Amino acid sequence: MDIKKIALNDLHESLGGKMVPFAGYNMPVRYSSDKEEHIQVRESVGVFDVSHMGEFLLEGPKALDLIQRVSSNDASKLVDGQAQYSCLPNEEGGIVDDLIIYRMADEKYFLVVNASNIEKDWNWISKYNTEVVKMTNLSDEYSLFAVQGPKAVETLQKLTDVDLSEIKFYTFVEGKIAGVDDVIISATGYTGAGGFELYIKNKDAEAVWKKVFEAGEEFGILPIGLGARDTLRLEMGYCLYGNDITDTTSPLEAGLGWVTKFTKEFTNSANLAKQKEEGVTRRLVGFIMEDKGIPRGHYEIADADGNIIGEVTSGTMSPLMGVGIGLGYVKVGHHKADSEIYIQVRNKSLKAIVTKLPLYKK
Repeated sequence: MDIKKIALNDLHESLGGKMVPFAGYNMPVRYSSDKEEHIQVRESVGVFDVSHMGEFLLEGPKALDLIQRVSSNDASKLVDGQAQYSCLPNEEGGIVDDLIIYRMADEKYFLVVNASNIEKDWNWISKYNTEVVKMTNLSDEYSLFAVQGPKAVETLQKLTDVDLSEIKFYTFVEGKIAGVDDVIISATGYTGAGGFELYIKNKDAEAVWKKVFEAGEEFGILPIGLGARDTLRLEMGYCLYGNDITDTTSPLEAGLGWVTKFTKEFTNSANLAKQKEEGVTRRLVGFIMEDKGIPRGHYEIADADGNIIGEVTSGTMSPLMGVGIGLGYVKVGHHKADSEIYIQVRNKSLKAIVTKLPLYKK
């Protein structure tokens, strides 16, 4: 498979970024160390280039109807300038992808999807586009910077007249930043550290990147790779498609009942409503290791008697907590907070405690 390059590929290489293939793109996984970059975002400000993400524009009088048909959340509740986390259920009870839906105007919606699923999602939504909604794939036209951390507001406020303090979680504005018009400034972060995402046309990406780094110099701003992005999202218990949610995981099993609204019909909604009524047999949980060890994806999870009750989907060593943390599916009955579970690590059974999310408490 041909590996695509994001607009600032050469810049990241010049900054010493270790580039690896990820979701079909050449992406910076780290510049210094995952730990240093993780702590930088939690304590100050860092910038992720996540321009591999996909963007679709849906327009027309039937755009909302199409979104309602393919997504689990209720997008009719959105007002202009508001964003919504949702998922695309498939017909077998699993998830095609998770995504963010932005309402730009009454008949104009901007969808942000995972890089690995751009073509799959496009084809899936197109399959249900029976009312000739105008669909435009903008994925190759936009760069996306996530400016994250407690100093993100102070950094970016130097570059815009938009009052960033007014942009609440899961809202956005289109405005001028670093001298560039029509930037989507969105508070939909994936780190739990606060901050904004900037959707910028590729032609303006390098100029904006450099201005952001000038503005954040006093805070020691750093470029941040995908390695720290993963440890940051895991501390919050945020799902990663392909690990914690897949084509075979139900949104109800994954704890996404809050974005699965049965006030409307959508793909597989009848079967999911039945599943909600009857109850699921497994649940996605967060856990913190009690014994010393690092959980990894696909490690088995057992009960105290050694019976296999599930599997780890994501795991790491938390840079700030100094212990192993993870997400995984376990049989119902073992999913409640403070339950003891045992992660099978190299023929050892290591104790962990099911913990309410987020795993990292500020």
